[in-house]
Amino acid sequence: MRAHAKRAVELRRRVGEILDHGVGAEHASRLVDRVLIGLILLNIAGVVLESVPEIDARWHSAFVAIEIVSLVVFTAEYGLRIWAAPENALTRALSPWQARRRYMTSMVGIVDLLAVLPFWFIFAVPEDLRVVLIFRVVRFLKLTRYSPGMRSLLDALYNERRALAACLVVFFGATLFAAVLMYLAERDVQPDKLGTIPDAIWWAVVTLGTIGYGDVVPMTALGKLIAGATVLVAMAMVAMPVGIIATAFAEEIHRRDFVVTWGMVARVPLFAGLDAAAIADIMRFLRAQTVDAGDVIVRVGDPAHSMYFIARGAVDIDLKGRHITLGVGHFFGEIALLRRAHRSATVTALTRADLLVLDGGDLRRLMDRDPRVSDRIQEVVRERVGADIVGKRGDLVGEEIAQGQERTPAKE
Repeated sequence: MRAHAKRAVELRRRVGEILDHGVGAEHASRLVDRVLIGLILLNIAGVVLESVPEIDARWHSAFVAIEIVSLVVFTAEYGLRIWAAPENALTRALSPWQARRRYMTSMVGIVDLLAVLPFWFIFAVPEDLRVVLIFRVVRFLKLTRYSPGMRSLLDALYNERRALAACLVVFFGATLFAAVLMYLAERDVQPDKLGTIPDAIWWAVVTLGTIGYGDVVPMTALGKLIAGATVLVAMAMVAMPVGIIATAFAEEIHRRDFVVTWGMVARVPLFAGLDAAAIADIMRFLRAQTVDAGDVIVRVGDPAHSMYFIARGAVDIDLKGRHITLGVGHFFGEIALLRRAHRSATVTALTRADLLVLDGGDLRRLMDRDPRVSDRIQEVVRERVGADIVGKRGDLVGEEIAQGQERTPAKE
């Protein structure tokens, strides 16, 4: 039973890695992403083309087939995401039910549900009401999962919903105030356009929205004065939500970069088992490095002093004639974190790449500050020495391992 449970956990983790866009550079993950994006775009195209009677009459069967396939695939995707949620790096500390509930109540989870749930009732809907299927365009929102920019913007809008609601209240208040003033100033001169407060509200909305259609303009001097003041207020009305959204968007981008970095660090076996606080300490010591395609990042025989996380791009590792390609989310040079030595491989950038670098000196400072980091490193050292993974001429020499094991108790 225990082995079965372990296999189930591993399978959930694997499914989650494949479904989560941007986790590693695996072929399976890229393939699934492309299939889902293709289905979403195909659905959008189908909704648009079905509205043309001639095209719908000719290709109706194809449109129905696309809908059936999409419904099955999107439903399976939704179910698998719920099932794999407990193994997500960001919700691993929660109970399985809490992790699944967090996904289902998240913005992307709700969009995933709306993309499938209404369409399972298609055969129960009367023929004349099947026009509701036009709401298949909601599946367009699923693309936000694959566009970090769109996803960050939606998250920023959601996070600032209270501030934006306050701006909306202020806007409606200013609209009502300006409409009443304009009504009092122009009702006798333009009874057909500004003879009632509802009529004046239209003018106020257009003016405060900085659109200014010009269909209603003040005629009296007092009305022009009110209109000028309303235009000045309109500048503030537009600037407030724009400023809120811009600031929230920038913060969301920064937070998303933090989450991506956190996820990459948390996946490193060296740091497996550390809690969020310990990983956050490690992240504070990371520095960014950008390399162009063809640049040599480390060369065989060079002194080893850092490990590297790949945030964007891909690298090639030449290990004694054997080439290994690593992409986003992977790491290399971790043995150098344990003790300075010489590189056993040459690493070259295959594309322009953004790297996160953690120096060995910074790791030692982390070990001094947090015994959990030190204990984890000693455990990795013992595992690698016991498995004969580290040779005398590798990145980590035996004498230095022994020295490290002798020094750590003295520090503690």
